[in-house]
Amino acid sequence: MPLQRGEVLGYDFNRIVVDFTMFNQGNRVRCAISTAAMDDLEGRRDVKPDQRVDQFMRLREIIEERASRKFFEGPTEAKGPVVLRSNDFVK
Repeated sequence: MPLQRGEVLGYDFNRIVVDFTMFNQGNRVRCAISTAAMDDLEGRRDVKPDQRVDQFMRLREIIEERASRKFFEGPTEAKGPVVLRSNDFVK
């Protein structure tokens, strides 16, 4: 069963990621996606920091699907987040 949707925590300017959560059988899974990955997915480079959450919302379905796959495909640090980067979306 794939991870279930959680909440969008927001843009982290220091880490240059959008943080979000998902759930695995009721357990919270911290996740993040780099802004570079979102830019690559959307094919643009002109997104301003205050527009990052909106960009995440436009791409949410594909981001969450890939976060779920990455969570179940391989080892993730026990307490670390699932972090998605551009190479996670290369087929």
